[in-house]
Amino acid sequence: MTQGNNYRVLVVEDNPVASRMLENALLSDGYEIMTAGDGIAALNILKNNFCPIVITDWLMPRMNGIDLCRAIRNGDYPGYVNIMIMTAMDGQDDVITGLKAGADDYISKPFNRTELAARLANVTRILDLEKSLKKASREIEILARTDPLTTIYNRRFLFEQLPREIQRCRRYQHPLSIMMCDIDDFKAVNDSHGHHIGDLVLREFASRLSAWTRCDIDWLARYGGEEFLVVLPEIRVAEAAGVGERLRREMAARPMNANGFNLEVTASFGITGFDLVPDPEPDPELFISRADALMYEAKKNGKNRVMVASC
Repeated sequence: MTQGNNYRVLVVEDNPVASRMLENALLSDGYEIMTAGDGIAALNILKNNFCPIVITDWLMPRMNGIDLCRAIRNGDYPGYVNIMIMTAMDGQDDVITGLKAGADDYISKPFNRTELAARLANVTRILDLEKSLKKASREIEILARTDPLTTIYNRRFLFEQLPREIQRCRRYQHPLSIMMCDIDDFKAVNDSHGHHIGDLVLREFASRLSAWTRCDIDWLARYGGEEFLVVLPEIRVAEAAGVGERLRREMAARPMNANGFNLEVTASFGITGFDLVPDPEPDPELFISRADALMYEAKKNGKNRVMVASC
């Protein structure tokens, strides 16, 4: 009953009796079923309901199985469609014609249930492998853009995404601000308590920044060491200054509990941006450098403070 793993099969058959027999066999093996009476109806179904497996008759009105194979192969779908042609035309030339049209497999009518189950088992193994590969690919993609310590975006993603953010805000005439923040005296934390405690502080610092900014709008990346960059789309520089002051105040007000140590941690912030992003678009590296310079100015002026200037 679990053989089909709930994969959806589109049965394309103009004979109601043959269609029902095939449906019953597939349902008993755990497949989800959709049906169509010809190739045109099948294509209409596939537009809105992707089916990774299509079992089609050859001879049908309006559009036959061969033309359906060709149409599917020329279509654009979210995944590969495995096509099996089922027909009484089982001569060698017929088989070659079906395969050339884009069919993956061929089974004779009337179908043998055991043979059909075995052929579909091969298809589901391929689909399972494809699913595993897609999952692994997504995980690799996430790892490639994520800082392993803090689980926020890394520097690589920052330099990939910031140009897109600048371009988007310029196109829609939205403001854009960025905020560079650096933990004050972080070296003293490592020297006094060890790098393990320092890592816990970095994680908590990133977690607080994430929690105190807008979900699904703002985003942040670890720029390097104890430096983090917060990107604030659609926020004017004066408003970003208020955000930075709130983050500075709340960061200093609550000690961090790092493996039993209550550590008072402060941070310095450098904020810059555009109330209207100019054309041509600003260079992302220069944009970041401006925020970085303001942050170091905050350090020189006593730390635990916010420095702001428009670009």
